Amino acid sequence: MDFDLSPEQEEFRRTVRAFAEEVVRPAADEADRREELPLDVVRAMGELGLFGVPFPEEVGGQGADLLTFCLAVEELGRVDQSVAVTLAAAVGLGGMPILRFGTERQRRAWLEPLCRGEALLAFALTEPDAGSDAAAIRTRARPDGDGWVLEGEKAFITNAGTPLTRALVVTAVTDPEAGRHGLSQFVVPADAPGLEVGSPYRKLGWRASDTRPVAFRDCRVPGDALLGERGRGLAQALEVLDGGRVTTAALAVGLARACLEAALAHATARRAFGRPIGGFEGVAFKLADMHVAVETARLATLRAAWLRDRGRPFAQAAAVAKLHASEAAVACAREAVQVLGGAGFIEETPVARYYRDAKILEIGEGTSEIQRLVIARSLGLPEVV
Repeated sequence: MDFDLSPEQEEFRRTVRAFAEEVVRPAADEADRREELPLDVVRAMGELGLFGVPFPEEVGGQGADLLTFCLAVEELGRVDQSVAVTLAAAVGLGGMPILRFGTERQRRAWLEPLCRGEALLAFALTEPDAGSDAAAIRTRARPDGDGWVLEGEKAFITNAGTPLTRALVVTAVTDPEAGRHGLSQFVVPADAPGLEVGSPYRKLGWRASDTRPVAFRDCRVPGDALLGERGRGLAQALEVLDGGRVTTAALAVGLARACLEAALAHATARRAFGRPIGGFEGVAFKLADMHVAVETARLATLRAAWLRDRGRPFAQAAAVAKLHASEAAVACAREAVQVLGGAGFIEETPVARYYRDAKILEIGEGTSEIQRLVIARSLGLPEVV
């Protein structure tokens, strides 16, 4: 087995790491404090080509694989989770369903500006009463002449209301009597009549990312807004979420790695009882456990991406990576605050932000409980509820 990245991937990682340190990190704390997405940073990411990494060259992308994209997400997530999730959501959730299920016209209309960094896309699946149970979606889409009319509400939608937001991929009920087979997906332009974007949520973490509720009030879209096959909306959404779980795992690896680095630096510099605190077993073992968590989370994440890039079944591996990496990130954030002590509890040190950002990784893209359910079912166990 070859665990080495290609020379091109190593160079790409170095480029993104330098960008993260020089452009993203200086703006991270202020963006978090102001709870505002740093649009200048997002535009700079576009200029670097990060939004086009996994898309084909014919729509302006770089034609790279998911593993390469995960490298970018990890490096950005190491310094600013809000910026990293903006990229991951726009590409992995907003763009991928259009690439996989869209027509040629839809791909060019929506993916080309995304790849240029001129537009962001959102993925509107979750509702106030439909989260883990995606089949419980109530938003309706009914045919109307040569178009569709959408009615309903969505919640917790990333990239829903930025100045760069161009469209939302929306899952809605088109055939109420067909159950799970009665949902379809639509690409709804951000300026569609009847689309109402709510105020941003005040959040525990990811404070600089744009997350809002949206509503559809007699929202009219053209007939060619239908994405993929009518009635396959839920299957399409779940397929996209499998890939999204891998990028969420990469986000978690970046955060866990940042926590380890911060804790290690502090344990080396901070002295107590005449020696660096890293020389005490209680601290040293914490750092050792954090290192194990980072390494195993990264291996699980890259394996899931590797499987997907080769067209092999990867849903179980994606669930394993997302579950392990997100819980590793939460554990590493907690231990980093503990190692830094009082310094870790104040906002002047990044680990306080990491600690706040970590928890959502166990919730978004399928909770830890849902990942365990996916894994249990993949083991051939009787139906688990």
